[in-house]
Amino acid sequence: MSRVRTQMAGAVGSVLEWYDFAVFGFLAPFMGPLFFPDSDPVVALIQTYGVFAAGYLMRPLGGVIFGYIADRLGRPRALRWSIIMMAGPTVLVGLLPTYESIGVMAAALLILLRLIQGVSVGGELVTSITFLVEGAPRHRRGLHGSWALFGAVGGILLGSAVVATTEALISSEAMADYGWRIPFLLSVVIFVFGRWLRRALADEPINVGSKQETPLRQVLTRHPIDVLHLMACMLLFCGGFYTLFVWMPTYQSKVIPNPIDHAIDLNTLSMLVLVLLLPVGGLMGDRFGFRRMMLWGIGITGIGVYPLFLWIDTGSFLGALISGLIFALAISWVQGPMPAMLAHTFPRDIRNTGVGIAYNLAMGLFGGTAPMVCTWLINATGDIAAPAYYLLALAVISAVSLVTFQPGRGAGQEGADAVGST
Repeated sequence: MSRVRTQMAGAVGSVLEWYDFAVFGFLAPFMGPLFFPDSDPVVALIQTYGVFAAGYLMRPLGGVIFGYIADRLGRPRALRWSIIMMAGPTVLVGLLPTYESIGVMAAALLILLRLIQGVSVGGELVTSITFLVEGAPRHRRGLHGSWALFGAVGGILLGSAVVATTEALISSEAMADYGWRIPFLLSVVIFVFGRWLRRALADEPINVGSKQETPLRQVLTRHPIDVLHLMACMLLFCGGFYTLFVWMPTYQSKVIPNPIDHAIDLNTLSMLVLVLLLPVGGLMGDRFGFRRMMLWGIGITGIGVYPLFLWIDTGSFLGALISGLIFALAISWVQGPMPAMLAHTFPRDIRNTGVGIAYNLAMGLFGGTAPMVCTWLINATGDIAAPAYYLLALAVISAVSLVTFQPGRGAGQEGADAVGST
């Protein structure tokens, strides 16, 4: 199997999985009244984002399940199984009856499908990261690892573009009636292509492990501090991305006093810039050190987030455009080098499990909840710039944690080299 096809196979599952999660976030304003009818539209929106977050709260379980599969049965098997587990629920969301048809069962079924998707997503991205980085040349691990997030952000970009195109082609009434279903149903195309790519991956020998302990037990008993420290390093990585690129169109079109026209189009442009810059961020990590690049990105975000939010709050189209591009540059420096660092913070035989637990707990607690938290903060404080303070706090914690972070015990000098100097 060629290197190009191998890289595509490693990244394509992330396209499907994050396409769906992004589509749900973008369509929350349409789906809220259909599944959670409430006289207060803000309450309905918060409830819908709660379902969005529920899928993320299942990610740690997915990290444990697929971590075991990847560490014991091989990365390719985990990649093949995770994409199948995601495709079915994604299509079914697009076929669900609404509250008007079956009452509260509609919300219950939606939550169930999101929970199943959360388990799958919990294993997909981390396995993709380890698969790509472990097979990369030593001097190009940043670049190769960045393709995992290229696929993930590309999926979100694709979701943004599909939602924008759907909204452009049909009326607002049709969008609320049936149009919101179309992006979910189209995910079957990505699945068929991804399944074809991954069928060609050669299985790895089954690893019974040198010890009788499961990977989960080894991580929890020998590396708990490493897990917590790695989680702290990723807070802005998780919360910042979902605030600035998934929730931002809702903020610009539904929250600020002077809504910005074409908010979803602006977001699509910003994410296109982000996805193109991710491999550049990975390459710069190879050149200058992964930790140093991430600290630069965190610093730019922390310094710029409040004034940029104030500019967006004025309803300025130019302000929204320039802010989105600045955020894209800064976040690319955080996300591009991150996979290579993650893939060398635990020994290989427990790597997927260790990174999976840390990554999915951080993403579940601070990524999937970000839209709900930001919406709640504004509603509770009356300050539409409140999310900027939240992101600033995450940036400070991430920066301090990253400066003090050391590779997990057992990762050896290779792990220290991957993290790099400040």
